[in-house]
Amino acid sequence: MNIIGRLTKDGEIHRTPQDKQVVNFSVAINDSYQNKQGERIEQTSYFDCSYWISPNVAKILTKGALVELTGRVSTRAWTANNGELRAGLNFHTATIKLHGINKKIEHTQATVKQENTKAIIQEPVDDLPF
Repeated sequence: MNIIGRLTKDGEIHRTPQDKQVVNFSVAINDSYQNKQGERIEQTSYFDCSYWISPNVAKILTKGALVELTGRVSTRAWTANNGELRAGLNFHTATIKLHGINKKIEHTQATVKQENTKAIIQEPVDDLPF
């Protein structure tokens, strides 16, 4: 499944009790439609997202950035402290594509790219698959 939306907060790295790192962030998706009376209805859906592949991606996940995500959706339900029943949508992210990159993100991407380039240069060349 693909979703496109804006980050509602910066990505945060968390550690599990098994010492695995996960990046958590939230995305808002806006939708609008016209009802039978001709009124324009605006609707926003929020997804709590997780990304397990690389914690470095948290550096470029900044509030307000437009992202396209590929992954799968799950739902969760719980009872709040006041006894009210609540529900939410989780998005288990497999790929992240940034759109409309701002200056802060461009600088961070360049830094991450340099770090990744250094790592690639240090890898042995004789392990190429072709």
